Amino acid sequence: MKVIVDQNKCVASGQCVLTAPEVFDQREEDGIVVLLAENPPEGLADDVRQAVALCPAQAIWLEEKEKRE
Repeated sequence: MKVIVDQNKCVASGQCVLTAPEVFDQREEDGIVVLLAENPPEGLADDVRQAVALCPAQAIWLEEKEKRE
């Protein structure tokens, strides 16, 4: 999974940070999202998906990698 953020769309609600603090942070000066882990470990996938769903500005999205068998 690859996480992509659009800082120009971010409204600084902080839902992503509350949901997946290992992956997201906020800039001190204005609260805009900062991506800490572009390719988070699989163990955080559910939290990251929840953060995407909760983002009121739809400023976060994912590129899912196909699983190989």
